Amino acid sequence: MKSAVRFGCFFAATLSCIALRADEGETISLFNNKDLGGWSYHLADPNVKMTDVWTVEDGVLTCAGKPAGYLITERRDFSDYRLTLDWRWHTEKGGNNGVLVHCSTPGALGVWCKSIEVQLANGNAGDFWIIGTELNVTDEQERKSGRRYRNLTDDSEKPIGQWNTMEIVCQGNEIVVKVNGVLVNHATNVSENRGAIALQSEGTPIQFRNIKLAPLK
Repeated sequence: MKSAVRFGCFFAATLSCIALRADEGETISLFNNKDLGGWSYHLADPNVKMTDVWTVEDGVLTCAGKPAGYLITERRDFSDYRLTLDWRWHTEKGGNNGVLVHCSTPGALGVWCKSIEVQLANGNAGDFWIIGTELNVTDEQERKSGRRYRNLTDDSEKPIGQWNTMEIVCQGNEIVVKVNGVLVNHATNVSENRGAIALQSEGTPIQFRNIKLAPLK
């Protein structure tokens, strides 16, 4: 468990960011619950089809996890928004995955596009990983390790197999992340403030639903 004092300071620092949600535009459903309309893809193996990795059934988007790559919105200019989505692990054990925001240049790091990854990896949901980008967090000397910026609490995720909800608020050069209603991270001085949104394929089967975006006015 990380410091309650540090978390309290973090909570106070993010109140102004979270208050921005009070003035939102009409919510957009990025996933239509039926098919992959509105999305394209990029995979490490160009011979693999999108539908070999991502499938849709009963309003749920399932990712097989292999090969590595990402499903990316065809719209590439999202900025100032609140993104919400549900995810759960489609196996008996959790694994690795992430949501990429402010995606732009392909191949910035291996298969990954230039972006900020909001981690979904089991036990570490809410970590930031930078991919050709920059940002800052509080207590950076303690929380930063290479490209990784650790979250502030590791007990916000539900047991394997249950649905979790992530909320990502991007406003200007800040990003605030909640997992199951709990504030887990806050980035400032983010070097990118617009781009596409992507869901990773990173080794483990995972499912998504209710992928929605509300623009901030």
